[in-house]
Amino acid sequence: MAILIDGKAWAAHDRAQTAVAVAKLADSGIKPGLAVVLIGEHPASMSYVRGKDKAASEVGIYSEVTHLPSSMTEAGLLHLIRELNHDERFHGILVQLPLPAHINEQTVIEAIAPRKDVDGFHPFNVGALALGLPGMVPCTPLGIMRLFEYENIPLEGRHAVVIGRSHIVGKPMVQLLLAANATVTVCHSRTKDLAGLTRQADIIIAAIGKPRFVTGDMVKPGAVVIDVGINRSEGKICGDVDFASVEPVASHITPVPRGVGPMTIATLLNNTVKAASLRA
Repeated sequence: MAILIDGKAWAAHDRAQTAVAVAKLADSGIKPGLAVVLIGEHPASMSYVRGKDKAASEVGIYSEVTHLPSSMTEAGLLHLIRELNHDERFHGILVQLPLPAHINEQTVIEAIAPRKDVDGFHPFNVGALALGLPGMVPCTPLGIMRLFEYENIPLEGRHAVVIGRSHIVGKPMVQLLLAANATVTVCHSRTKDLAGLTRQADIIIAAIGKPRFVTGDMVKPGAVVIDVGINRSEGKICGDVDFASVEPVASHITPVPRGVGPMTIATLLNNTVKAASLRA
């Protein structure tokens, strides 16, 4: 049976460290601030934002949520972002994705000042990550790297297969793994013999958005399996990994929920404190 990587417990550990960092900044007269912009009534987005706001308050970060109607125009949103870029109360700005279809996500991401881009999606930060330069790193991949560290899972020289090539998880995950000297294979919807590749992997990171896509027969015995997916299937929350068939084969596995998700929020808080420290 695989060792269960308890992301919820490690996230609590991370948040405790962040609270200490916030207290140290407070001694210097600095209170980290996070501005969150939510558009529309998307249930998952509303839930995520509530969780982020609550977690920020618990560690001492000033958090302010601006909830706008789905009819909000792109021009109106860009105007708000420009105001937040110049608002000294906020060190981090997060626009919750996805956005309504009439608003261009990339235009909105590029409008956020790179130093306040705590999601790490701005082209400036994406380029910095690719070049190995300092910058903001996307929260989910960075949270996964922390799980590897906390669980003492070595990466150097190991073969990692990343399933998914999104800008949010897949691509930045590849950059972080390469920086840790892993050998990386990226799989996606056009990959041929995907199962053949995953069976060669020491580490599998599934971020494809398909319920229970990775099954036990796709996993090499002793592999580490990280499940990034959050799907609803048959009325239940599940990941991209078929936990029941993979757990007996893997050496380590993240559950859904209580796996990667809590670490994403913990890393967002850490990025906000980092932004405040850099500005200080």
